[in-house]
Amino acid sequence: MNTLAEENYLKAIYHLTVNDGNAGTNSIASSLNTKASSVTDMLKKLADKALINYIPYQGVSLTASGQKVALGIIRRHRLWEYFLVEKLNFKWDEVHDLAEEMEHISSQQLIDRLDQFMGYPKHDPHGEPIPDCDGYFNHDELKLVSAAAINQTGVISGVCDHSPSFLQYLDKQELKIGSRITVTDIIDYDHSVTLQLNNKKIHISCEVANNILIANE
Repeated sequence: MNTLAEENYLKAIYHLTVNDGNAGTNSIASSLNTKASSVTDMLKKLADKALINYIPYQGVSLTASGQKVALGIIRRHRLWEYFLVEKLNFKWDEVHDLAEEMEHISSQQLIDRLDQFMGYPKHDPHGEPIPDCDGYFNHDELKLVSAAAINQTGVISGVCDHSPSFLQYLDKQELKIGSRITVTDIIDYDHSVTLQLNNKKIHISCEVANNILIANE
């Protein structure tokens, strides 16, 4: 059995290493808003449990066992987010902190029944893929709006920023998961973007465009 703190570390390491392969002590400390010295102590504990590969000053990666645990936590988190939005009518900007608490409920039977009850959803309310009971999920090929070309059309399928303020901003602009948008203009000066959504045009900043993911039609 892993502690809540250990699970938080494993999840953070997974997110930090999913693209780069290794995570440094400082990046883990920043992700968890803690001190580097505290991170070092925890990494030693996780290494003793064979959940991470850890050599001081050479970065950290998850072992197969560690990755299995991390994906289980992520699965629970995303299933709970889906449940809160789809079944209890929470907004997508309200569920992250609640799911952070609920993800540590470790009953496999509960999570499997929750998954079955909801019809085995493939994505959470923010477009993130939900791992199945074996940790498998589809790797969607998505593109940032900021990387799209003029006249390119796509469907909003994910967001990089899950902060309430960003999600609330998207709600006000009616930019939601599943919305079909077309890039109609890109401003050279500041790389801001004009989108066509249904019958209206929306102008978004470069930073916003850097945090919206679309799937090609």
